[in-house]
Amino acid sequence: MKTARLFLCLAAFAVTVPEAPADAEELVRFESVPVKLSPFRIRKARELGEILPQPQGTPLLGYLSRPSGDGPFPAVVVMHGCDGLRASVRELWPKRLVSWGYVVLVVDSFTSRNLADTCPSRVPDRVFDAYGALDFLAQSGFVDIGRVALMGFAAGGTATLDATKIEGYEQLVERKFKAAIAYYPACDADRGDATVPSLILTGERDNWSRPERCQKRLARLGDDSPPIELDIYKGTYHGFDAPEFAVGKRVLGHIEKYNPDAAGKSIRSVYAFLRRYLGR
Repeated sequence: MKTARLFLCLAAFAVTVPEAPADAEELVRFESVPVKLSPFRIRKARELGEILPQPQGTPLLGYLSRPSGDGPFPAVVVMHGCDGLRASVRELWPKRLVSWGYVVLVVDSFTSRNLADTCPSRVPDRVFDAYGALDFLAQSGFVDIGRVALMGFAAGGTATLDATKIEGYEQLVERKFKAAIAYYPACDADRGDATVPSLILTGERDNWSRPERCQKRLARLGDDSPPIELDIYKGTYHGFDAPEFAVGKRVLGHIEKYNPDAAGKSIRSVYAFLRRYLGR
């Protein structure tokens, strides 16, 4: 029997979400996981007598926040969208997650690459940024590295799904995420099974990250796939969780608009999901 589940969210979840103060964030520096050379490239280099350079990671910045105490704590790595670190991703979500008891590392994939906005162009491959953040947290001493979720928004949500799909980049790295959360990602019906329990949250009217593509992916999951929950919020658009879109705006022909009701429901869904798979 398939373990994937589909939810059309029309009513609030009966979940009480606590709020508590968080310690100040800290600017940290780390590197993306280096892209490994393929066996074919290594073999050809040996045949030609080449000396291949050691793969290098990309220098990155991140914003680290943590609850009070020594830990070890579960943690969440957060990936921003193609528009960069907007306020809800940089500030609201970290404060919320820390108040729930999680260490949070928000990855800045743009500053060190001299990028400001990649929405009209190709987005750099950010899967390795996520795993670089996971490696960084493994060295912290206050994170339970076996209980770390990956969470992304829009293009960051797409990277989250790519980082946790079967036969994807995940098989090239040593450390693994425990769960994945993707807000309005660009789902691919052929992306394959997930490697971890996943939560996808999207808007019914989102024509940038179309929900029907996520539905098609769920319909093609294998019987042994970890559970994927799909929450589709009726009457909502892209960016529905972001208060900075309260007025609503059009970007590249797509509508981004905050919906407080859907935002509240999604927050409760995320809270319940993290408690289920990471614990406190």
